[in-house]
Amino acid sequence: MAVMLSSIASLVSHGTAKAEGTTAKKVKKSGNEVSKLSRSNGAATSSSDASEDPPKKLDPKLMASADLAAPKSIPSALTSIAPRPGDENSRYPWKNQIVTTVFWIGENAAKNNPVPNHASSWDEKWAKNYGGTDTPDKNQRTSDFRPAAFTPGQNPFYFALPYNDIEHGTLKAEASKKIPWFNKDYKNPNRSVCKDHWIAIRNVRTGKTAYAQWEDAGPFRTDAVDYVFGNERPKPNLNHGAGLDVSPAVRDFLGMDSTDVTDWKFVDFDEVPQGPWAKYGENNTFVQNARKAAPQVAQVTQQAKPQQPGT
Repeated sequence: MAVMLSSIASLVSHGTAKAEGTTAKKVKKSGNEVSKLSRSNGAATSSSDASEDPPKKLDPKLMASADLAAPKSIPSALTSIAPRPGDENSRYPWKNQIVTTVFWIGENAAKNNPVPNHASSWDEKWAKNYGGTDTPDKNQRTSDFRPAAFTPGQNPFYFALPYNDIEHGTLKAEASKKIPWFNKDYKNPNRSVCKDHWIAIRNVRTGKTAYAQWEDAGPFRTDAVDYVFGNERPKPNLNHGAGLDVSPAVRDFLGMDSTDVTDWKFVDFDEVPQGPWAKYGENNTFVQNARKAAPQVAQVTQQAKPQQPGT
């Protein structure tokens, strides 16, 4: 365990991220797999093309240093939280002690984030569909964990993991073998089966757990299939070996710092409890299910009304 812990990041180094004037950034594209947005059958998808030169905004030196940067060790006091009741019934294991950074929809490019977050790996109009920039400023956010300036059109509880199942506009060949829920969620070869899936995220220091939906690929990589779905640890990178990016809503609910350590695991929707993550968003499974149920409830109510005399 000591060897494992020494391979991931230290929370002692918060000053590095804060010195940039904002929270720690992500880079969702790596030097050997540059994700680009393309259109297939009229839908926005993401792909990579090794034969094409990376966009000029992606500095090859930065990408190389992301792979070569050596992470620091986590303080020994931060030990993994013991399993909780119900964990034994989940089909997915926890990934423990993962360095976690904060990112947001509408985030502009910066030194450690050369790709702005106006689009995601799966949504060309991510910021527009969300309704605007998901400000990380806590003074401009509400008590139910959304931006105060507008009601978000998508779930404010979102995250990114360093894997994209779409390449050249279609699902990668490995997807059907690596993604556990592939057969259940597969719709067509041009549609991601990762987008909108849920995970549980718990704060290592407090044990508090949030739930969020997968909306982008990062930090730094889009090809870490054996970390995301296997037993590998995150690769070293500029953000202290970060393996998970979370939204400001997740940060605030969990009481996280801009760079922190969490445990996370995939969950099926029937494992997700009610919470602030159930309120908003066209992509939100809770909202979608409520809309499907509404006409049925109205129909049953109408049928149950007593007949009025003379009708």
